[in-house]
Amino acid sequence: MQGHLNESLHLSILIASYGIPVHFIGSIAHNRQAKLRLHGWDPKNTSKMHFHNLQLPSLSSNPPKLNAYTKFPGHLQPLFDASLQLRKPVFQLLQELSAKYRRIIIVHDTLMASVVQDVTLIPNAESYALHSVSAFTIFFYIWESITKKPFQLDCDIPNDKIPSSEGCFTPEFEDFVSKQYKVLNFESGRLYNPCRQIEGRYMDLLEKLPTNANKKQFAIGPLHPVEIKSGCSNSRHRCLEWLDKQEKNSVIYVSFGTSISMTEEQISELAVGLERSRQKFLWVVRSADGVDIAAENDVRRPRLPKGYEDRVLDRGMVVKDWAPQLEVLAHPSIGGFMSHCGWNSCMESISAGVPIAACPMHSDQPKNSILITEVLKIGLLVRDWEQRAKGVTSTSVESAVRRLMTSKEGEEMRKRAMKLGGAVRGSVADGGSSCLEMDSFIAHICR
Repeated sequence: MQGHLNESLHLSILIASYGIPVHFIGSIAHNRQAKLRLHGWDPKNTSKMHFHNLQLPSLSSNPPKLNAYTKFPGHLQPLFDASLQLRKPVFQLLQELSAKYRRIIIVHDTLMASVVQDVTLIPNAESYALHSVSAFTIFFYIWESITKKPFQLDCDIPNDKIPSSEGCFTPEFEDFVSKQYKVLNFESGRLYNPCRQIEGRYMDLLEKLPTNANKKQFAIGPLHPVEIKSGCSNSRHRCLEWLDKQEKNSVIYVSFGTSISMTEEQISELAVGLERSRQKFLWVVRSADGVDIAAENDVRRPRLPKGYEDRVLDRGMVVKDWAPQLEVLAHPSIGGFMSHCGWNSCMESISAGVPIAACPMHSDQPKNSILITEVLKIGLLVRDWEQRAKGVTSTSVESAVRRLMTSKEGEEMRKRAMKLGGAVRGSVADGGSSCLEMDSFIAHICR
């Protein structure tokens, strides 16, 4: 998924900045997509890295079993299953690299554990798992699965409000994840995208878990550039020019990531809610990435209600392709973000100091939304996860947008988000917690 690719590539660029040779291993299509959608960095940064393009085997032709109540992108399951066949070519490549270097360090996504498990057979290699979700969500995933709890939680931790994992995944993907975690204990340590300024408490809880005993833990997030360099893109996206003409904090940005496709009914409800809110909005409307992720130009474009764009021309802009989210969130006219609450989007919004109208759809998103709304208190729910079967209504969208953008409650959330954003940006500056943990990780692997 794109979020996982983003984190892996951003981390690779950070490691390369220490003068360490970095080899990025992936399928041809994934490597192309990762580089194509990279933003916030100077594209020249990837020229310092070595990309290894592996050929994925043929995808299964069996149609996925989709469930109307589960919004997880089950259509990607053949791609996940095909990735398991990369174990042999990856091991062969790691053996070749191990002959060239005194030590090789493998950093792998947790969902690719079975592909790199043979690293234990290479004497001069060690591995680190990259967790691509929040410490809060990881902890409660594990806590939910433990029958005999190893310790008591503090009474003010919102344990009673944490959604279960029901409805978050397809059975096929749950089985895939289970296979990864069965072998996930060969790594020397674990890397996390959160930073301690926002999730220190949950990093501490993770470190207390028996499963993490004797494992090095590094909270090195956010894994995206927090200061967007001008001129990083070949051309400035037209939505940024539109934002230039809007007042400060006047626009709500609406985007649900690259793994979610909405039905025409859902799109219609969202469109009506945004229109009735009478607030300015920038809405990214696109279908989820397909199995053939190389076919960027073949993405099916969702249909808006007839005449919609003309009716909202005075206060709304619709983008029907990919948008530079980091630059959008950093723009001074953005005052809120309606999001599915994927962890990358959460971290990007927090770093920019933008409050969130949370509309979780699947995976880690329901738990992330509780972190945003109940713990950090920098957002509100568009609708409760328990009501997911009913979908998002125009009334709930209208109400959420107005609360976030025009109410005193929304203004307080905005102030908290801006304060928290400053702390997160400080964490990656010289002497900040994430910068120090990254330095510590580099020193550890270079020992």
